[in-house]
Amino acid sequence: QVQLVESGGGLVQAGGSLRLSCAAAGRIFSVNDMGWYRQAPGKQREFVADISSAGRTNYADSVKGRFTISRDNAKNTVYLQMNSLKPEDTAVYYCNAEARARYYSGNNLYWGQGTQVTVSS
Repeated sequence: QVQLVESGGGLVQAGGSLRLSCAAAGRIFSVNDMGWYRQAPGKQREFVADISSAGRTNYADSVKGRFTISRDNAKNTVYLQMNSLKPEDTAVYYCNAEARARYYSGNNLYWGQGTQVTVSS
């Protein structure tokens, strides 16, 4: 079983920065795409950014130029550097990862427990 453990959320003033981390742990054979989603109160979960094992990245238009996703494949960890934060970035941030637990198993999508990011105006 693969677990995703997130850290790095918190309270920050508008214009500030935060860095989120998400480490995949447990029985892992390989990790493919990793990404971040967020869910604000009363809204649906939305895509933020993702990164392939080769380092290709995609971003939501709302965060382009402000957020940077990266990963350390040796540590099975994905990061989200968030700069120039705005109050509308306030949400619970969830990481996900497409991973194989064993060499003979298929890919499954795993989710972290979520970490709160609050941006005050």
